[in-house]
Amino acid sequence: MVKRISALAVLLALAGEAFAGRSVEPFNDGWTFRKGPFAADKVLFGEALFGEASGDGWKPVQLPHTWNARDMQTAKNDYYAGEAYYRKTYTPDAALKGKRVFLRFGGVGAVAEVYVNRQYAGGHKGAYAAFAVEITTLLRHGQANEILVKADNAPRPDVIPVNNTLFGVYGGIYRPVELIATETVGIAVTDFASPGVYLSQTNVSQKEASLEVKVKMENRRTAAQRITLRTTVYEVDGKVKAAVRSVEEVLPQGRQLFVHRLTLKNPRLWQGREDPYRYRVVVQVVAGDTVVDEVTQPLGLRRFELRAGDGMYLNGKKTPMYGVCRHQDWWQLGSALSDEHHNADLSLIREIGATTVRFAHYQQAERVYDLCDSLGLMAWAEIPFVNRVSTQEADNARLQLVELIRQNYNHPSIYIWGLHNEVYTPYPYTVALTAELHDLAKSEDPYRYTASVNGHSALNQPANLNADVQGINHYFGWYGGEIGDVKPWVEKMEREYPRHRVIFSEYGAEANVLQQEEQVANHGRYFSQFYPETFATKFHEVHWGVISKHPYLLASYVWNMFDFATPASAQGGVPARNMKGLVTFDRKVKKDPFYWYKANWSREPVLYITQRRASERVNRVTPVTVYSNVGAPTLYVNGAPVEKYAQGETAVHYIFENVTLQEGQNTIAAKAARGEQLYADSIAWSYNPKPPQNAAPAQGAKKTEEHVGISE
Repeated sequence: MVKRISALAVLLALAGEAFAGRSVEPFNDGWTFRKGPFAADKVLFGEALFGEASGDGWKPVQLPHTWNARDMQTAKNDYYAGEAYYRKTYTPDAALKGKRVFLRFGGVGAVAEVYVNRQYAGGHKGAYAAFAVEITTLLRHGQANEILVKADNAPRPDVIPVNNTLFGVYGGIYRPVELIATETVGIAVTDFASPGVYLSQTNVSQKEASLEVKVKMENRRTAAQRITLRTTVYEVDGKVKAAVRSVEEVLPQGRQLFVHRLTLKNPRLWQGREDPYRYRVVVQVVAGDTVVDEVTQPLGLRRFELRAGDGMYLNGKKTPMYGVCRHQDWWQLGSALSDEHHNADLSLIREIGATTVRFAHYQQAERVYDLCDSLGLMAWAEIPFVNRVSTQEADNARLQLVELIRQNYNHPSIYIWGLHNEVYTPYPYTVALTAELHDLAKSEDPYRYTASVNGHSALNQPANLNADVQGINHYFGWYGGEIGDVKPWVEKMEREYPRHRVIFSEYGAEANVLQQEEQVANHGRYFSQFYPETFATKFHEVHWGVISKHPYLLASYVWNMFDFATPASAQGGVPARNMKGLVTFDRKVKKDPFYWYKANWSREPVLYITQRRASERVNRVTPVTVYSNVGAPTLYVNGAPVEKYAQGETAVHYIFENVTLQEGQNTIAAKAARGEQLYADSIAWSYNPKPPQNAAPAQGAKKTEEHVGISE
């Protein structure tokens, strides 16, 4: 029986009722850690791992924690990948007796085993999804309990990713852990560590939207239990938008699914960055007069439509897809990040003016998707089936895809599920597996797109024709060819594949801020030790100039927003580093291309002179480039105005040709006015016509320099 109830009835029903329900507590303090490798005689339950003597090898740590925060970031192929252990002593609160108790891990790299009082509680394969294990029957109430977690990040052919080539899989309990307690009747906790509540929306318009709420329930009592299930949709201000309740019988066998259906009249839609409005859906399980369980989920009502050759339509409104990719690691922190680190990253992504983010190449922290919801960023979420194929990873790929979808099903920001990235031979295997992953994604979630990605710059790769959207990763002028090759490539696809949905899923070039050059070529120096920032700047100017004129590319994603660790490489003068980021690994320096995109994408005012770190000049006559989205700038060289400029790749791109420098120090300034507001930027260059013979190409760079390039 389903009965619709008014907002007043909901408030009256809630008034004065007791609340038992679930508790969710952080479980990150009081851990100790011991890193391997371990000799054969140091077995899991031997004294080597459980000994209490001082100096037994255990050290206190605070979660989140990774043992690779330094070694994966500082040298090529010189890091520890293997097993290690975490241990904690825990005495349950008396109030937990008679309840179900779970441990929920946000992420453990990469294979985990959990033991309570030396009894196996559960395990997990995969570094990036959350997982939950029930420990109810293993706990000893009124006593100290010993919890042990084994983590192992050694590459395995049956767990994706199968190697550390494109990025390092950091070892450890690197995301937070929660202790969850529920009543014996309630919403499922161990349905792939999902919320147990799934919100599906259809027929979304400004007039109305249909909402289906699926709730997975469990009953661990010996008899069937009669409960009331309530679903309430709240506005941001706490007012009730819609509500429904039903009386249900929860059987003591198996997990059961109950469904509520609601219609929301005249809804406020989730409109990306323009208006990321979210309702709050609260699902309650009521026994008698007591709320015995409650789960809250976000609801952003929206309709995504990718129109071939045209672009993204969000709720019927064409919306630009200005995209960046994000790896989760930070310098000297690895992947063990706090909410503050995730907040900082998403703040920079918002600042640059991005409207969409590709979270490569794996499921990221729940906090990240929450931020996308609240900031209005459209998100591409994917599994780490990337780079290499072992033919033993199919089961794990399926598992990680189900985990990704169920754990993040309710995030309004996610518009597409990524199935794989640059996996090829053996073709029969990868083609079949991709088709299966696509079907699995559609079974789990028929309302979103799927994507597969290739790196061949062509649409006819067999492994990439079994998803809704094909992503193409290519780096014209970096891994081969010339920068300008991007233009004929797009035009050729427009002619030959007009009805394909195509996304430019990666493009970029390395940029070491300590390396500069004045004369920039049309192709890079991949595999060298010289990755000048100035080349990357030219690369991005040309690429965005082409992309912005070709809506055939439904979205594009700069690789990468931040520099990140690549433990298998040593190029560009820095070991174990990919420097394609628009921001340095420590998040302290925004490179010139950062301001290129900010000027093109953001509504915030930008006036910025490029090549500020290329401060030692050997050419007396040189061009000066200014990015300005506040109108045409005037350039001043040592106080003298230069007004003549050429328009560059886009409307914000101003190039002052044939600027003459004086020997020694030069001040280069730019000014522009929008209305009554004046904007200014300035840099210093030193011109020396006879540089020392042994001078390095990168002179005058400062390791900690950061310049916002805006003065209001």
